[in-house]
Amino acid sequence: MHHFHYRDGRLLAEEVSLSLIAEELGTPCYVYSRATLTQHFHAFDNAFAGLEHLVCYSVKANGNLALLKLMADCGAGADVVSGGELFRALRAGIPAGRICFSGVGKTEAEMVQALEAGILMFNVESLAELDRLDAVAGRLGRRAPVAVRVNPDVDPKTHPYISTGLKKNKFGLDPEAALQAYELIGRAEHLEAAGIDCHIGSQVTELSPFVDALKRLKLLVKRIEDLGLKLRYLDLGGGLGINYNDEEPPQPLEYATALGQELKGLDVTLILEPGRVIVGNAGLLLTKVLYLKQTPVKRFVVVDAAMNDLVRPSLYGAYHEIAPLSPRDGILEEADVVGPICESTDFLAQNRPLPPLEAGDVLAVMSAGAYGFSMSSNYNARGRAAEVMVSGREYAVIRARESHEDLVRGETIPRFLERD
Repeated sequence: MHHFHYRDGRLLAEEVSLSLIAEELGTPCYVYSRATLTQHFHAFDNAFAGLEHLVCYSVKANGNLALLKLMADCGAGADVVSGGELFRALRAGIPAGRICFSGVGKTEAEMVQALEAGILMFNVESLAELDRLDAVAGRLGRRAPVAVRVNPDVDPKTHPYISTGLKKNKFGLDPEAALQAYELIGRAEHLEAAGIDCHIGSQVTELSPFVDALKRLKLLVKRIEDLGLKLRYLDLGGGLGINYNDEEPPQPLEYATALGQELKGLDVTLILEPGRVIVGNAGLLLTKVLYLKQTPVKRFVVVDAAMNDLVRPSLYGAYHEIAPLSPRDGILEEADVVGPICESTDFLAQNRPLPPLEAGDVLAVMSAGAYGFSMSSNYNARGRAAEVMVSGREYAVIRARESHEDLVRGETIPRFLERD
């Protein structure tokens, strides 16, 4: 469910015409619906009302400050994977005590930053990281709350690039190594066993992988308790998929019911780290048609958005619906929707049936709220797109479009080159 809809021949975001936004702000431009974001968060959070739980929004999906402020207002915590994401979450008003720090490569500086902020816990991914965190916490005279990330070797049945719970993936520890880690935590002076963590992948559209992972965690929790350690949190990560095309992912209530059955008898607070399921269908990318190009073998629609703006199609072969801002009659013709980047992989859609289009038409690339702007870049010296949030009949720019000056900010030409 989202709040992008046609009315009187125009595509609207809530009550605002997307044509108006494109005309006033230009393209490419990301547009997010406040009502959709709020609705998705509460639908997810309320599904777990019968369980002790904490929803930690996954900042990597979309870390705009305005969006994070909205999540904070909804009562969300945050799942972060860098010092920069931690800074963003805190700046937006998410309490440190509701923040989990994940990721395989935390630096000492990030550990210090998180310890001084007083985060809820670190999701530790290796024995080496555990040793480093113990040392850093010791230098600060603190105890670091820790959950060990377990790699349960569960196939999430998603794209291999976003699978994280198989034994061949870089994430987490196998159950036996994880048990060894908890033995070390029990002996460490500056570590505290706060919980256990698992994340099997992203865009998961079946319940069984989540249930299988939870069953394996439950077996390990019993063995950890036998070491004399009492865990307060069980962090199952995120990964619940959304509808991009013809997927039929579980609804949050189905997800919560399945997990609740498995959690019976465990005295823990469940932590969930949704990202895509909150923001994915709450955002779209506006792009303008620049040229139509017909070759002997292919029809191309050249637009002003590119893989630097939305990399998912190029990186994963991901599908995003592409919709004109007003319904079009006419015979659908297959075309590739491509951008200006000097790469053959610069496409937003391939072999897509599209209605008749003209240069100057504006298109909406749907379901672009997650891993859209957050994965964008300045490749080919292209400024990153503007971001907008719509609320009812009004909208606000929540990130200005980058200028040419923004592209060189922080760069300098050294004096020895000036002398030559």
